[in-house]
Amino acid sequence: MAVMNVNPTRMEMKRLQARLKTATRGHKLLKDKTDEMIRRFVTLAEQNKQLREETERDLAEALVNFTLARSVTDGRVVDEAIMMPSRTVKLTCAERKVMGIDVPAIKIEDNADELYPYSLTGASSQLDESIRGLNSVLYKLIKLAETEKACNMLADEIEKNKRRVNALENIMIPQLTETIKYIKMKLDESERSATVRLMKVKDIINK
Repeated sequence: MAVMNVNPTRMEMKRLQARLKTATRGHKLLKDKTDEMIRRFVTLAEQNKQLREETERDLAEALVNFTLARSVTDGRVVDEAIMMPSRTVKLTCAERKVMGIDVPAIKIEDNADELYPYSLTGASSQLDESIRGLNSVLYKLIKLAETEKACNMLADEIEKNKRRVNALENIMIPQLTETIKYIKMKLDESERSATVRLMKVKDIINK
């Protein structure tokens, strides 16, 4: 590791020692924070995986019910169910903190009374189940989008912190350490030279 271009003085050495102390402390804090972020990310990623599996399963089930409904229900009733919105949904986007990062927090408000806007006359239980299932999937899709966004934001921050930790660990701290050693070596050399000169002066005086 190349030493820094500095004057080999005691004042400079003390300044670099203070920087080294700060860098070492910062490295530990940043590494601890990154490790905790990784633990949070793993937990969130597991939740996201489970939610995605549930969403895909529920969506597939709703589509199966819808296919069955088409085979046993009047086509006009099915078309009415498709064309008319089953309920009004209001989304409020806010933020919450995860390890100091602002991740999305989506609040869902809807009108449950609007679940079956079509005429129940002629509607099959499969149609009702498919509509109910699709409405349930909507909540999970929104939650899935929220969780995936949080995972992506955490992953980006983890990568940034890893780069900072690596820069401190592999560049700054070793460079400061080597520069301090270099200055100390130069100061020791100067001190030995001064001692030798002083002894020579004493010898000359004593003669």
